[in-house]
Amino acid sequence: MSSCLLGEPVRYNGGHSRDRFLTGELDPYVDWVPVCPEIEVGLGAPRETLRQVGSEDGPRLVTRMTRVDLTDRMTELAVRRAAELSELDVDGYVFKAKSPTCGIHGVPVYRPDGMPADRRNRGLFSGIVMERHPLLPVEDEGRLHDALLRESFVERVFAHARLRALIEAGWRPRDLVSFHARHKMQLLAHDPGLYREAGRVVAAAGGRPHEEVTARYTEAFRRILSTKASTGKNVNVLQHCLGMLALDPVRRADLVDVIDDYRAGLVPLSVPTTLLRHHARGEAAAWVRDQTYFSPYPDALRLRHHVPR
Repeated sequence: MSSCLLGEPVRYNGGHSRDRFLTGELDPYVDWVPVCPEIEVGLGAPRETLRQVGSEDGPRLVTRMTRVDLTDRMTELAVRRAAELSELDVDGYVFKAKSPTCGIHGVPVYRPDGMPADRRNRGLFSGIVMERHPLLPVEDEGRLHDALLRESFVERVFAHARLRALIEAGWRPRDLVSFHARHKMQLLAHDPGLYREAGRVVAAAGGRPHEEVTARYTEAFRRILSTKASTGKNVNVLQHCLGMLALDPVRRADLVDVIDDYRAGLVPLSVPTTLLRHHARGEAAAWVRDQTYFSPYPDALRLRHHVPR
């Protein structure tokens, strides 16, 4: 995560950009790995501002006034840091928005004469990290103010962490089967087709090399979650779970109405999921109750309380 978002005084002006959600609500559940590329390439704080300047070989990272070109140094750092992320097996990355080094989109590019160019780019550092880790959950603090994007990012981070824990524990085929089964509804809310492909990897786990299955399932699992969940797919999942519960006609009708209200954008997803969890009692409903779909991250984060657009 960009160090300035944790409150470290590493910004160009000697200040910080501490983010309340990241350092407040989310902080108890994660271990942050702070990174400030500009400090790591030898710049101090405060420092001269940087910008991307267009060239025939692509944008260059240069200091604004003295025109010192830092492209090669920053590229070398980014390649090294991207490799380290593989070793750390991090579950996500939050970058500083619109930074010439760390922005994930919309970074201004300038012409050599100092005027804005007619294009936008990623940050030099973040672009290399994202290119080398295409399935890593990545956001910037600005986009995380959007309730849907925040919920999607946090969901992916915690799902990645659960898979990482399974792998680190040295899974057996039956463990992978159980893991995939518990995530069924969550994955179906993202991509039913890819879920079935991942299921074929699981089915063959007992007869394939352990490392091969781990690599194939990891890619499939992360690719599924990189597809945005939708209201329609959530409705299908909710209806499927409702069909697994033994309810009297009145309670069933109430849940059908609530699911319809969610489909119409009248209530947030937390309403039907909370009611389904409430009714998933007894041994017969254990499969529904154990689905990660209903608790994809700590309930205290309260991320499903937005009404779908």
